[in-house]
Amino acid sequence: MFNFFKSKKKQSEEPEQAKQSGQPEELLTENKNVEDTTLDVETTAEIEVISELQPEAEPEPVLSESESAVVEEGSETQGASQSFASKIRHGLSRTRQNFGRQLSGLFGGGGKIDEALYEELETILLTADVGVSATTQLLEDLRVQVKRKGLTDAAELKAALKESLANMLAPLEKSLVTTSNKPFVVMITGVNGVGKTTSIGKLAKFFQMQGQSVLLAAGDTFRAAAREQLMAWGERNDIAVIAPDSDPDKKGDPAAVIFDAINAAKARGIDIVLADTAGRLTTQLHLMEEIKKVKRVIAKAMPDAPHEVLLVLDANTGQNAVTQVQAFDEALGVTGLVLTKLDGTAKGGVVAAICGQFSPNPPALRFIGVGEGVDDLRPFKAGEFVDAMFD
Repeated sequence: MFNFFKSKKKQSEEPEQAKQSGQPEELLTENKNVEDTTLDVETTAEIEVISELQPEAEPEPVLSESESAVVEEGSETQGASQSFASKIRHGLSRTRQNFGRQLSGLFGGGGKIDEALYEELETILLTADVGVSATTQLLEDLRVQVKRKGLTDAAELKAALKESLANMLAPLEKSLVTTSNKPFVVMITGVNGVGKTTSIGKLAKFFQMQGQSVLLAAGDTFRAAAREQLMAWGERNDIAVIAPDSDPDKKGDPAAVIFDAINAAKARGIDIVLADTAGRLTTQLHLMEEIKKVKRVIAKAMPDAPHEVLLVLDANTGQNAVTQVQAFDEALGVTGLVLTKLDGTAKGGVVAAICGQFSPNPPALRFIGVGEGVDDLRPFKAGEFVDAMFD
């Protein structure tokens, strides 16, 4: 049975209604009145729907340090003061210091193009986590360019490498079209600690800014405080959240939570459902089987759903990100990637590694995160990304 919480303008009625609803007081605001209604939807889990709360009247929810930074740095004034292209360049500063400066040192002095130069370049690419497959492809393409264009000076190789890298990453640049279905169901998964919940909050804001209505499904019933963190994002963005029962003694079924979220989205005419799932290691086979079940249950709620399976990756993991893509793709059929924390690593070359490993049809890199601000998660643009990697 659903319990729907809806905010009203009157302040005086809240105490009486709160007592009648029997819900936890922390979900209510001092200047909001709560009204209980019911919706007959078959479910195996008790669900609380927290909807349309005004964030400015809420008590400050408890957030982790990283999410507090997201809220503080994600103000509109900060977003207006800096273009995203410059944010990408700033976010990839560590990658540029490691990768770009080594290239400048290799090519800056000129000299002839010979095997020794190719070997040094190969070392630089591998240490930047570009990966063996992508490095091999880039070097082969460079040799072709050298012959075709008649290049003789090492300094000319820098522009040629930049062109080759941009061409390699171009297949990753595919926009996520969410208008094909209503609701458009996005299943979000990944290993522990990659930033799924934070990414969901940022994605919700991104879609909201596109004029689309969003509903969040708190399908991570395993991690402590996952429910509360997602609810905090929902309250701050004025977005409805479907969450399991708050009683710690009652273990929610993630598949049931997402099932009910989809049905609620249908009833309310919501455009996009962002479904969170619990983090899991790819070696935990029983948990990988569980997430397959979640996907099957989503298909029961809406036959062609999920319409997008987004895998969230932490750029700091380097080559391990490639292994994660392989494992989750086998289990779920990954259709898109979100690469987070690029601002905190020198391993930006992992983007090329993913592309090289899954060539010629890599999964789309839908979004990249280059900062902690709420507007620092944006669609991937190959040209901007490559420009930011070079000095």
